[in-house]
Amino acid sequence: MQRQRTKRRTNPAFIGLMIMLILATCYFNQYVVPTLPLPQSPTLTPTLDAEAYANAGAAFFVEGNLLQAISSYEQAVMADPDNPAIYIELARVQVFAGRYEASQTSASNALLLSPDNPTALAILGQALNFLGDQAGAETALERALALDGNLAIAHGFYAELLADQEQYEQAAEESRRAVELEPNSLEVRRSRGYVLEATGNYEDAIIQYEAALTINDRIADLHLSLGRAYRADERYEDAINEFVIADSLNPSDPLPDTYQGLIYITIGEFGKAVQAMQQAVRDDPTNPVRYANLGVAFYRNRQPEEALNAFQLALRGGTNADGLVVNALLLDRPDVVPYYYMYGLELARAGRCGEALPIASALKAAVPDDEIAFDNAETMEEICEDQVGRLQPTATPTATVPPTATEDMVSN
Repeated sequence: MQRQRTKRRTNPAFIGLMIMLILATCYFNQYVVPTLPLPQSPTLTPTLDAEAYANAGAAFFVEGNLLQAISSYEQAVMADPDNPAIYIELARVQVFAGRYEASQTSASNALLLSPDNPTALAILGQALNFLGDQAGAETALERALALDGNLAIAHGFYAELLADQEQYEQAAEESRRAVELEPNSLEVRRSRGYVLEATGNYEDAIIQYEAALTINDRIADLHLSLGRAYRADERYEDAINEFVIADSLNPSDPLPDTYQGLIYITIGEFGKAVQAMQQAVRDDPTNPVRYANLGVAFYRNRQPEEALNAFQLALRGGTNADGLVVNALLLDRPDVVPYYYMYGLELARAGRCGEALPIASALKAAVPDDEIAFDNAETMEEICEDQVGRLQPTATPTATVPPTATEDMVSN
């Protein structure tokens, strides 16, 4: 007996799917296929070559063109995003360029691809130290040294961290070890110089910074470091020359102009100090320290109105001439104290005792053991006592400011 075939029921979902596939095929043939390049025809975009970009980055670094080096390494990363070595080189250049957050990111990306890479950890530690995260820096650098006890830059960067923590004996030991391991390393010589500078051995620091510059004399940061050491050793002309070179290599950095301004204040060339500090303000227009240093230059150059305007923006905050916000410097650290008593003295001389006297009281409360600040606070009070009911300024002795007070007025 023949078996009767059961009629299969139509599935609506299957029919719908088939219709969608047919429509997609028609769309692809009509709109997509015509846009595809013919076989063996050249594409409009050349093939990215990560090695070529990386080589270009290395060449730019040697020339001191750090921004172009960074750009080339970033293109290399785009061409080969799974290569940790490129991220490491990018992070290294970003540190020298002062782009510490970007360096942290690049080093971290390298570690995502190669978690136990000691070089990436060392550069991460250096970036974190510059960013003020000493705990994170210590963790990264100790991990790097645990993975490779002979990694010279890890010893060097760790030495810098220890110097920042005022552990000078261990810092000296680490920096010497770094030089023993790799004497021809740019970073190692810089680290050794940094430790010597931090411990007041300026002549030896100069030797190390000069050695670093023989390896590459186109790095602005190295000229800046050497200039600092010259300045500390009172070789002011040599220091200014180094700051000029640093400024030419990195014109947007406010520090070369700031350091030059401080030298001019020290040697009594206050007009030049004003010019240098004004340039630093142009380079870094939202940093209150730049305005405070400009205030010092005006104060020394006997330009009271200009000094008051600069100090007011630095210590009270506000907006500059271009409408940019400048946050106030608080009286919460020693290097800010001289700014406050110079400002207070200028206010008192201008008869603005309602503003000067609160500063005098704040100084006495904040730094009671600072004899210079205390004496200047009392001078403000004496000036105001003599000017009760008057607005005309009264001639008074120049504020007692030791030479080192203005020399130390530098912040990052």
